[in-house]
Amino acid sequence: MIRSSRISSITGLVVLLAASFALADALPRSSPESQGVSSQEILSFVQSADQNIHAIHSFMLVRHGKVVAEGWWKPESAEKPHILNSLSKSFTSTAIGFAQAEGKLDIDDPVLKFFPDDAPANPSENLKAMRIRDLLTMTCGQEREVKLAKDQDWVKSFLAHPVPFQPGTHFLYNSPGVYMLSAIIQKVTGQTMVEYLRPRLFEPLGIENPNWATSPQGINTGGWGLFIRTGDIAKFGQLYLQHGMWNGKQLLPASWVTLATTEETFSRPSGFKYGTSPIKPDSDWFQGYGFLFWRCRHGAYRGDGANGQYCIVLPEQDAVLAITADTRDMQAEINVVWDKLLSAFHDKALPENSDEDANLKKALANLEVHPAGQRASAKAAQ
Repeated sequence: MIRSSRISSITGLVVLLAASFALADALPRSSPESQGVSSQEILSFVQSADQNIHAIHSFMLVRHGKVVAEGWWKPESAEKPHILNSLSKSFTSTAIGFAQAEGKLDIDDPVLKFFPDDAPANPSENLKAMRIRDLLTMTCGQEREVKLAKDQDWVKSFLAHPVPFQPGTHFLYNSPGVYMLSAIIQKVTGQTMVEYLRPRLFEPLGIENPNWATSPQGINTGGWGLFIRTGDIAKFGQLYLQHGMWNGKQLLPASWVTLATTEETFSRPSGFKYGTSPIKPDSDWFQGYGFLFWRCRHGAYRGDGANGQYCIVLPEQDAVLAITADTRDMQAEINVVWDKLLSAFHDKALPENSDEDANLKKALANLEVHPAGQRASAKAAQ
């Protein structure tokens, strides 16, 4: 008979080992000042986001590879997966990068090469000219997105849609086009996007249980529908900041990181709006588009999704910022980053400031999503 004390010891060991594995998968933590970041200015960012944006759900700030601040607005939590919306697209870009590196495809391959049985009877010249590269840069040549219905084959619906422009010449934000990239991955690998990325990206980064929506044909949606945690978004950004390197191993080719995050198209469609913010020359939607990554002001780039899901990579500051939210005004959300957080970064470590560090920790421990009316009143009072 096993004694209860022995059972307790074994249980404690299992818990300790589980905690150790969890820590191994996590980014290391550090005080802000030791990494050259001001606690006071991080607090200013948190307060401004809390008071002015409805509604921030979480953020994680990484500097020099270490998490220096993180917070969740209750009822959100560190372990709760969050919908990424179009931030999912940057993960699809990454899958294409892996597949090209493995020789499974080339980004200049024509799209019809992978779907000979799904093409219309008489494909147009523009459709025949459409390449993987054009799907990655939102320049596939379509004038408007095809509407995908549950009772249709999504690949056939996309290929049957008119292509009035020469591919590579006309920018149109096109989520069904990103679905086609997921379908191509499944064609060349025999695996869904989640299955293909699991050993190459999710497991090495410690991203547990990624959940990605699928089409009626069982293909991951690619352009939307991925659920992961805030910390997972931050690790994904850190992988790109490190040019594809993770724990001393080159997971993703550095050349792909450069290609994916460099301006490829001049993304300034006439009349394009996000929420209530009209597009202006100083907008973060006017800085160009890479391979399913947006360019930003201040030398940064990002993956982003509707309602305020951000993975912002700041190479000049050696930093990554992950944000989840539920807001209509995405430009206002990113403006808070530039207005309140950008000045927090310094070239060298700062003197430790126990008072400001304590104020920041107290604020982060008491975050809570406010009802819209309450937040509006607080903003008016300010």
